[in-house]
Amino acid sequence: MTQKPSPQDAKKSLSPRKQHRASSKSTVMIPMGEVNVGRRLRELRAERDLSIRALAEKSGLAINTLSLIENGKTSPSVSTLQQIAAALDVPITAFFETNTPSTKIVYTKAGSRPSADFAHGTLADLGAGMADPAVQPFVITLESNRGSGANPIVHTGHEFVYCLEGRIAYTLEERTYLLEPGDSLLFESHLPHRWQNVDAQQAQAILIMYPSDEHDHPTERHFASAA
Repeated sequence: MTQKPSPQDAKKSLSPRKQHRASSKSTVMIPMGEVNVGRRLRELRAERDLSIRALAEKSGLAINTLSLIENGKTSPSVSTLQQIAAALDVPITAFFETNTPSTKIVYTKAGSRPSADFAHGTLADLGAGMADPAVQPFVITLESNRGSGANPIVHTGHEFVYCLEGRIAYTLEERTYLLEPGDSLLFESHLPHRWQNVDAQQAQAILIMYPSDEHDHPTERHFASAA
């Protein structure tokens, strides 16, 4: 009976050129599992040498609220997380960052995308690890009747949304586009827009934002006042 070579032996049998390709760091595999928002909050606070009391004063949140979040006792709403992000002077996507090195290619296996649970749904980052995150791709899962709030959103660049599940109403310049599974919408992001899960069931969509200004963080406006 022929014994199959071990993965280590197989790697040794590769030519030097193929070994180089196999160990190249130009592509990273995004680690499986959800992002620990509490741990990331603690790390970001420590990096800025802020006590939990100081962060509470800057954010306007209670010390007990911040403590519960850091210790994984509660999941913050997106609006609460935005308050914290503003106080720390970071984009909301900073809570998705891991120790994964920056790369020019991000390969994300199904079920392995970094995600964080919020009070109104889940925000999963499809671009974590990209060295130059000009394009911001997410999978958004919304609970029933949840949306971006009453105030229209305006930012630079373009926005693309593709409905995966449920029904999501996108309102652009007072005209509403109902997105059902398979429907998509692409538009210039300077047009006032807002979105809403119109059903009593969960909705899910792929959201891709491409701001034309590198200092623009449209994610903050999309989820700062989620209702």
